[in-house]
Amino acid sequence: MARVLDSGWYILGKELEAFEQAFADYTSSSCAVGVGSGTEALHLALVASGVQAGDEVITVSNTAVPTISAISFAQATPVFVDINPDTYCMDAAHIEGAVSPKTKAIVPVHLFGHPCDMPAIIESAQKYNLKVIEDCAQAHGARIDNKPVGTFGDYGCFSFYPSKNLGAFGDAGMVTTQNPGNAEKIRLLRNYGQSKRYYHDIKGFNSRLDELQAAILHTQLKHLESWTQRRQEIARLYADHLKESSFKLPAVAEHSEHVFHLYVIRYPRRDILRDYLLDNGIGTQIHYPVPCHLQQAYRENYIDRAGLEVTERYANEIVSLPNYPELRDEEIVYVCDILNQFEKRQ
Repeated sequence: MARVLDSGWYILGKELEAFEQAFADYTSSSCAVGVGSGTEALHLALVASGVQAGDEVITVSNTAVPTISAISFAQATPVFVDINPDTYCMDAAHIEGAVSPKTKAIVPVHLFGHPCDMPAIIESAQKYNLKVIEDCAQAHGARIDNKPVGTFGDYGCFSFYPSKNLGAFGDAGMVTTQNPGNAEKIRLLRNYGQSKRYYHDIKGFNSRLDELQAAILHTQLKHLESWTQRRQEIARLYADHLKESSFKLPAVAEHSEHVFHLYVIRYPRRDILRDYLLDNGIGTQIHYPVPCHLQQAYRENYIDRAGLEVTERYANEIVSLPNYPELRDEEIVYVCDILNQFEKRQ
């Protein structure tokens, strides 16, 4: 941070270039382009893909609203499909039924750190000539057959919001791609469409990852693998100590590596469970209590061609347990003891 402040160069400089290269290497991508946030990463990728007013974009409703905000920024309409009941990610089997002549792209969300079924999603996209923009905001380092998320589709979009597995000290995001031409589109779009100073080739936006955040993220990237391993260790502890319970624990699909941005269980009497945990000093969250298609802002501006039964049911059952690398083993065991104690009392 001191190096950046001493340099006097705070936007689009050497710190960003170094971090972009390091993150491209980490994700096995040809190119990585830093932008202002994960939401902006999705927005710029949609625009770069040619999505515009009147187009439709297939995605899921059990995601953070920013996924849908990005589609709105591109003036397109979200078309929601239901999720796989085991992984909570987009069910590729529903894609074909959601396609229309207006469909231009698919935005699969690698939710909670688990990768979507990208081979099946890519197969559907190719069949209908659709762009694929991966929402990797919660899945830094997740893989399928050792291939990182963000490298399957046309673009991979990452968030570095402070709570993410790799977090900045503010807002920041990244777009990855295997196509240098695609990367150049994002570079133009993030900086007013400028090809060089005062020369604007296209209409663009202001969405830049600043030098200070780039320096911080580059430094923290060196620790991401160890942090991920710790999250996976915590998940194994939870699984070992809750295996005899009736709580629905996270599943990991075959050939997939889950990075456990969140550790989410399901229980039909969730509110009573959360109260009991809180009474015992354990905080929890719900990701997410209201699916996007039921949010007031989007209730009248979406299309559902396949039904969202699993999405709606799970929204009433999911609860996120404490999960971050600094947790100690004994703290996880305590959470599990309280969970098992709760179940015995029911």
